[in-house]
Amino acid sequence: MSKCRWIMLAASLALFAVLFGIAGCEGPGTAHRSTEGQAPGAVRLNSVPLNQNSLGVTQRFAYSSSYEASPGFDLQSTLQAGQGGSNRFLRRSGRGSLRLNSITPNRMRMSGLNEVEGAHATATSELTLASSSPTDELWIIVQPETASAPKSGEDIPGSGAFMTRLTPDGEPVPVPLEHTSVTGSVAGFVASVNVKQRFHNPYESKIEAMYVFPLPQNAGVSGFVMTIGDRQIRGIVRKRAEAEQIYAAAKSQGHVASLLTQERANICTQRVANIEPGKRIDVDITYYNTLSYMDGWFEFVFPMVVGPRFNPPVLAAAGGGIGAVARGAPGSSRQGTEIQYLAPNERSGHDISLELVIEAGVEIEGVSSGSHRIEVLEESGSSVRVRLAKDDSIPNRDFVLRYRVAGEQIKPGLIVQADADGQGGHIAMLLTPPSGLSDIPRSPLELVFVLDCSGSMNGTPLNQAKAAIERALERLRPQDSFQIIQFSNNASALGNRPLQATEGNIARGKRYLAGLKSGGGTMMIEGIRAALDFPHDPERLRFVAFLTDGYIGNETQILGAMNELLGESRVFSFGVGSAPNRMLMDRMARVGRGVAAYVPLNQPAAPVMDLFLDRVEHAAMTDITLDFAGLNVTEVYPRRLPDLFVGRPVVAIARYEGRAVSSELAKVTVRGRTGGVATEMLVTGAVGLDDASISGLDTVWARLKIRDLVAQSIAAHGDSQRRELGEMVESVALNHGLMSAFTAFVAVDSSRVTEGEHGTTVGVPVPVPEGVRYDTTVNSSGG
Repeated sequence: MSKCRWIMLAASLALFAVLFGIAGCEGPGTAHRSTEGQAPGAVRLNSVPLNQNSLGVTQRFAYSSSYEASPGFDLQSTLQAGQGGSNRFLRRSGRGSLRLNSITPNRMRMSGLNEVEGAHATATSELTLASSSPTDELWIIVQPETASAPKSGEDIPGSGAFMTRLTPDGEPVPVPLEHTSVTGSVAGFVASVNVKQRFHNPYESKIEAMYVFPLPQNAGVSGFVMTIGDRQIRGIVRKRAEAEQIYAAAKSQGHVASLLTQERANICTQRVANIEPGKRIDVDITYYNTLSYMDGWFEFVFPMVVGPRFNPPVLAAAGGGIGAVARGAPGSSRQGTEIQYLAPNERSGHDISLELVIEAGVEIEGVSSGSHRIEVLEESGSSVRVRLAKDDSIPNRDFVLRYRVAGEQIKPGLIVQADADGQGGHIAMLLTPPSGLSDIPRSPLELVFVLDCSGSMNGTPLNQAKAAIERALERLRPQDSFQIIQFSNNASALGNRPLQATEGNIARGKRYLAGLKSGGGTMMIEGIRAALDFPHDPERLRFVAFLTDGYIGNETQILGAMNELLGESRVFSFGVGSAPNRMLMDRMARVGRGVAAYVPLNQPAAPVMDLFLDRVEHAAMTDITLDFAGLNVTEVYPRRLPDLFVGRPVVAIARYEGRAVSSELAKVTVRGRTGGVATEMLVTGAVGLDDASISGLDTVWARLKIRDLVAQSIAAHGDSQRRELGEMVESVALNHGLMSAFTAFVAVDSSRVTEGEHGTTVGVPVPVPEGVRYDTTVNSSGG
């Protein structure tokens, strides 16, 4: 090994000795403060074990086994302040010796003796090293005793010096978010996605950038890296309050830092502090999620913009909503989370690129996107690589890509990911009901259509929703019944009970539908109560269809009311528009044992409603149970499996304990009832336990578990039960390194203090979703 590499290794080991209690240990909890060469508010080191440590600074080096270190190597070093390569040294007085006992891949064992201010201590430590990249670092900075977080109201986001393009030929001045790059890969029906946000500072003083953005509601965010030049700083998951304190301390001390928090299951806030003038900082987010499937088509969705939310008065008064304000008017909504929207004649410099590689495992027959223009770069049998067209890079609507696999219907299947030690793992099952269920005679239906007529639905969205309902009315049969309910500030209906589907009543329903207009707020709770809180005809299957963009801030209240009033109803949610609230749509369908569908603005609405009616006109498989053939399965999510409909499978992911046997995993028996008759189906699949391409199932499973706990919390009675469920969510998120409502990612570069005074907080303004009117949503703070 070269002399230079030995010096780098020695310096790194010396730093490990300080950080992990090998050197400088006068006793547990004894603190040593640096006094020379450090900026005010220097961090504090405590000599306690790492897993109990409140270390001021921690750094993780990702060494590989290529280091040819021999056991017995002795290091004697006086640590000096300074910086060398990617290492940062702390000024300490004292002299010590460190013995490197052994190095194996990803693990280092050391022992040492150190003398500090006349005291001696010995210690032995074993360190697990990161295996990601030799350039990765992890820095944590803890708030010193004298520091305090900014008081509420001190750091109200400002607009900075925003300028925007007023004409196509105008020259925009970039906002803090310069570019978003999305790269993803799909294996089977599990997607792995990396989102890189590039922030920069076009101003003359330091800034803090703040960006509120969407992610898929079932995304399990498990990776977070901040890149400054050639330095990669890997973020960590901490309890949310702790992460916010770390970030506030780093920000106040002048360190570059980033914080990622979850506001809703599908809405996140990214903050990046102390971006110096002219500098760029990249933040990489990695998540896993499962794809939906229907009638031979898989669907990959990447949401690009958060639609303006309406916050009911009680929620708004408490500041718990999501404010929709005009660019340059921060703080005017008085909500805890706030989004600034560009006016219709404005355009920021932020754009987006997206590239996706699909490995379907079976032949791909077609790829299409109804939302954006795409380019197919490579295509060969079961794989395809596509990207977003460069001339379609404005992030003002959800990206939706669909690909069709060979055959009329995908077969049920299993994917298995074993733990590294082989003593457990996860199973993902794609449950598909037999196509023969479509031959079962049609049962009489009771259809209740609930239409959002609030201000955000003005224009094309409302027209699309009306067209979908009109199509459904035309397909009803005389033995069916129906009702139409509209809601905005309040709810009203065509009548006080479902009407028989006669020609006269259907014509009456169409006239009522044609007369509905948009305006006012989105008091969806009124629509929920009107649709579910009236007598049900036991001779008919009741299906409630909600047609809305879902632009509300009180999702929890809506889902709680559904839990209480659902009864025997099945709820099908229809998300209308270019960027609907998919989290709300999916959760409404899940709570209501139904299906979520989406009505885009640029495609006919009738086919979407036809698919819905094709489902509900034939009996579903209900009361589903799973038999794992003796395998020790401990938890299955979703815990309450939804009904199965022809052409629309359900994904379930289970955790198993113990060593798996392939033959045991190849068969899962699914039992349920169809039309009151017991039904049984077998799910089989060739299982490759050592397949390196299978990844992310543990993350997806943990996210499903968190989702289930949140659903239990919504339906819980009493604060103590909610607190207990919240603690369980926090524990699952910490154990699996996931972001949640109770945990957050934080990354700090404490290697240097940035120049200049504390900067202004600058929010990133976004366009309103395509098809949404600015004047009926933003100016009225949502609707």
